[in-house]
Amino acid sequence: MTSSENKPLDCFGKLEIVFPLGNDGLRHTPAPCFDCPHKTECLRTGLRGKAGLKVHEEHVDRSYESGMINFVERWSKKKAIDREKNSGKASRFKWRLLRRKTKHS
Repeated sequence: MTSSENKPLDCFGKLEIVFPLGNDGLRHTPAPCFDCPHKTECLRTGLRGKAGLKVHEEHVDRSYESGMINFVERWSKKKAIDREKNSGKASRFKWRLLRRKTKHS
């Protein structure tokens, strides 16, 4: 492995580049990212940041529209996301709890 393979590219963690919104309204990873050795950590880093809150909010909206969660669950999750947006920092948040509720609903 060369040193250039160990160094992340400039696009590292930038969701609008590595996980853009497609024409179908869903987010997709571009083809060049599939060969990148940093793709998993790059996406994780992007989703942990402020831009990741928007992605999670989109997920909550899609879950509600498809009937996977009810109005109260949607309101609660969006309220939690809004608190994170306004807290001034992007913490790890309680995504595991949110995902678990969504999966079992």
